[in-house]
Amino acid sequence: MNQLLNLIKATRRNMIKLEIGKPSSIVWGRTRFGGHPDVPADFVWPTFECDTFYDEVVRPRPLAFLAQFDCGALAFQDTDGLLPRTGILSFFYELDSARWGYDPNDAGCARVYWFDGSEPLAPADFPDELEEEFRIPRLPVQVQSAASFADWADFSMLENNPEISEGYVEAYEALGGSGNCSKLLGWPDIVQDNMTLECELVTRGYYLGDGSCRPKELAEKLACPSIDGWRLLFQLKSFTFDDFDLTFGDEGALYFYIPTQDLRAHRFDRVWTILQSE
Repeated sequence: MNQLLNLIKATRRNMIKLEIGKPSSIVWGRTRFGGHPDVPADFVWPTFECDTFYDEVVRPRPLAFLAQFDCGALAFQDTDGLLPRTGILSFFYELDSARWGYDPNDAGCARVYWFDGSEPLAPADFPDELEEEFRIPRLPVQVQSAASFADWADFSMLENNPEISEGYVEAYEALGGSGNCSKLLGWPDIVQDNMTLECELVTRGYYLGDGSCRPKELAEKLACPSIDGWRLLFQLKSFTFDDFDLTFGDEGALYFYIPTQDLRAHRFDRVWTILQSE
């Protein structure tokens, strides 16, 4: 057990735990969930051309604004020093089609913007085409730095040793796991299976909606490197607050992943988004 604990401890990453809707005695700058995004004057609201389950017409649909994070205000919580130290990081996603991220054509269903602080920002009006149900109400966010560790779906790819599965859950839970919460950075709380390899393959153009389409030899080659090659940027869990409900599938979660080199370079234009549900 001690050896297993040490292996799991070695995966430690800092996360910024987010409690959406919970008032905080600390003001985290412009950090908030929902409401109107703070954007520069020349901002063009992002759209994604698609149909939906209820509407078969393919047309540009405005993305919903999910949240924004004040990087300067959160710098003390980012103990691994991965986020920019200035500006606003904003997240958008097309909620009506709710793409799962296994299709290369899902590119553009989510967008992440970093406004570096060089220009003044002001709240943007919602586009007229954005339906009322996708205009998320403004909610406060409480944040807290905490440790997170790789859960089995990621850990097993790192170690590639099925024998260590015995006792893993007990050891993982003893360390506190990854919190099973909404978060910035850290390790994901995985609902189905590892996602870094999915990010690597789908962004190379492989459709993964059918298991038979997965390139087996390439997947085996890229599996372990993908763990270091992609990092979780933002995990948003399904939640209910008063009369507002945001659910991804069956109580699932939305995950924004970013190539590690892009995160370090503060480039957010190649983020890939995956939805997982039970």
